[in-house]
Amino acid sequence: MTKINQKVTDTELKAYHNDDIKTIKFSDYKGKWVVLLFYPADFTFVCPTELEEAANYYAEFQKAGAEILSVSTDTVYVHKAWHDVSPAIKKIKFPMVADPTGNLCREFGTYIDEAGLSYRGTFIIDPDGILKSADIHDNSIGRSAKEILRKVQAAKFVRENKGEVCPASWEPGKKTLKPGLDLVGKI
Repeated sequence: MTKINQKVTDTELKAYHNDDIKTIKFSDYKGKWVVLLFYPADFTFVCPTELEEAANYYAEFQKAGAEILSVSTDTVYVHKAWHDVSPAIKKIKFPMVADPTGNLCREFGTYIDEAGLSYRGTFIIDPDGILKSADIHDNSIGRSAKEILRKVQAAKFVRENKGEVCPASWEPGKKTLKPGLDLVGKI
């Protein structure tokens, strides 16, 4: 399982993207931030609300230098069928990754063996392919694309501003912190 600050395995993946079925790899996104949005299944209830919201924020993610990849254990053909019939999913312009074997879900620790589905998991990978953020939770709890974008922006800021860290709820333009040796032992 990939852990924080480890390099992500350059896996070959099938994806439905721009009305086409493609083979992609993580290395295709070298130099970009990558946000993986694992979700249980197509044609469900909470999933389209999350993916539609991610689609609505997609331009903001791109502005931050990030690509979104949504991932479920469905096939690319199920992704295409969902995209064709759902007004919410039609808005998606990012790749929809198929993981019918569950191998990618297992690599990131989201696979539910007894169900053959994924938990909701959000992972942020830096431009060098290093995992910087991981969040997995119960499938009944939807995510906030705005918060995921904020995490990407914070991770990007920290990468570009060595020695600075982002406090709780930090947003671009807000004050950051510069931890010093004077804080050692006080934490």
